[in-house]
Amino acid sequence: MLVVREIETHYGASQALFGVSLNIKSGEVVTLIGRNGMGKTTSINSIMGITQITRGEIFLENEPIDHLESFKINRKGIALVPEGRQVFPNLTVRENLVAIAANRNKYPNPWNLGKILDLFPQLSARIDNMANLLSGGEQQMLAIGRSLMTNPKLLLLDEATEGLAPLVRREIWRCLNQLKKEGISILVVDKNVNDLARIADMHYVIEKGRIVWEGTSPELLEQKDFLGNKLGV
Repeated sequence: MLVVREIETHYGASQALFGVSLNIKSGEVVTLIGRNGMGKTTSINSIMGITQITRGEIFLENEPIDHLESFKINRKGIALVPEGRQVFPNLTVRENLVAIAANRNKYPNPWNLGKILDLFPQLSARIDNMANLLSGGEQQMLAIGRSLMTNPKLLLLDEATEGLAPLVRREIWRCLNQLKKEGISILVVDKNVNDLARIADMHYVIEKGRIVWEGTSPELLEQKDFLGNKLGV
């Protein structure tokens, strides 16, 4: 589905990523984990074309996308749930969801308003509320739903549960598990290792702009000393 090969990214003269590589197979959930400031969001933004890479290659289904603008990458089938949610505050829940609805790949059973409300019943009661009046958890559900309305092949989630209450976090993990069952490939950034290990197929640990470890969930959970050192958990 996605191949990221030896990418480097700079902010002016400052280098943020140093040869980052990762792979996501069709239908897989893959995580990118690490402390704050280690390059997680830069990696996500580089895949999405928000931050241009200076070296390396990115392929979606064997097609190079690293030269494309963000909106063109989205049209190819990658959707982003950004850090901080960034819903449209002056639009209602309904308007947020339908404003960017698309089914460019002509899926026979696409994501639509009804399917999103089935996935997140909490949004049904708030359907005509302005997005800035929602709780943080509801805004995160709305941000995920908005991305799904583009019917992506690959979903990127940056800090999926940051700042959310435990009950809301469990709801987000339930949602991601459901999306995995439906065959959507997912790359998720988060700090809740135990929760990630329950749903993810592969994990990448990033430190100072470099991938320093990769492996499966059972392998990750065996690395207690390593996690304590690299993640502070």
